[in-house]
Amino acid sequence: MTNKDLPVKKQVKKRGYHHIRTAITNRKGTSISERPREVENRIEYGHWEMDTVVGKQGTKAVLLVLTERKTRQELIFKMSSKSQKCVVQKLDRLERKMGSKKFRETFKTITCDNGCENLDYEGIERSCLTEKARTKVYYAHPYSAWKRGTNENANKLIRRFIPKGADIRKFSLERIKMIENWINNYPRRILHGLSSNMLLKQIFVT
Repeated sequence: MTNKDLPVKKQVKKRGYHHIRTAITNRKGTSISERPREVENRIEYGHWEMDTVVGKQGTKAVLLVLTERKTRQELIFKMSSKSQKCVVQKLDRLERKMGSKKFRETFKTITCDNGCENLDYEGIERSCLTEKARTKVYYAHPYSAWKRGTNENANKLIRRFIPKGADIRKFSLERIKMIENWINNYPRRILHGLSSNMLLKQIFVT
């Protein structure tokens, strides 16, 4: 197998990044600079990156994508629009489904960019079921997508099924779940040949 056969091509040379920009529109959210070292080092399960995948220009439907840093586990949700309200509502629904305790154990932190849909950090962090915070949100530096490389690579896999310019409205929830399952069962070189689901079983069974 060569590089051209891979779903995500290996980059031969990485860009150098030196200058850190300040987010003009996000003065209150916690910076990635304050994120604990164990999150960066992928030591434990429960630290996620979050992003949105947009569709055809002029349409509103998007995908909310959550990628776990240690296992590369993928969660994909269809949203009617790219808005703060939709992001919080989707996380609220997930918390109700999982229960507050399980949600807190699963989503210890979430790292995202400074897109307008992600800026309601209070709504993202606040539990809809209890008085306790359900997670902690960190914001990457502007123009530093490489700080969320796990998420960016996962989005490339999604684009195999939903290419740029596709109308996300036309993709059923069943189709989106199929894409999620394919990604979670796809063997990864970075996981030593295991899929995300296989690694999850090792973590929680052993």
